[in-house]
Parts: sequence; C-alpha cells; structure tokens
Amino acid sequence: MTAEHLPCNEVVELLTDYLDGALDASTVERVEAHLAICPPCVVYLNQLRTTIADIGLLPLDTLGDVAIAELEAAFREFHRPQNS
Repeated sequence: MTAEHLPCNEVVELLTDYLDGALDASTVERVEAHLAICPPCVVYLNQLRTTIADIGLLPLDTLGDVAIAELEAAFREFHRPQNS
C-alpha cells in the first residue's frame, strides 16, 4: 500500500466526513484501504449509515426547542478539548 496506514481511531474520526463526501481523494483512499482490512470499522461505518437513515425518518417536529438546545450543548461539550 502506498498511502500511510490509518489507525482505527483516526478512521472513526473521519467516517462522518467520508459519508458526507467531504474528504480529499487521498484521504478517501486511505480510509477505504483501512476499511478493506478492518471488519470492526466496517461494522461501525454500517452503524453510522443505519443511524443516519433512521434519523432521517423522524418528523422534524419530534423534539422541542429545549431538547434541541440540550443536545446541541451536549455535543459542544463532547468536542471540547480535555484539560490535562
């Protein structure tokens, strides 16, 4: 393989952008090379696809404004860097 191998933790971080078509060709190649040899990452990718498809079936007004605000805050907190 000519491209540098990506470890699972990096592939997992890239999968949403991979599904969105937001990765450059070189990174897509590296992600796909990893997926070709890593069944657990393929399972995770398929879980993401299922989740996205299932969420797409929810009516837009399923969640109230408070629930949406709480979810957005939780996601912001999740991505905040940890202080050592």
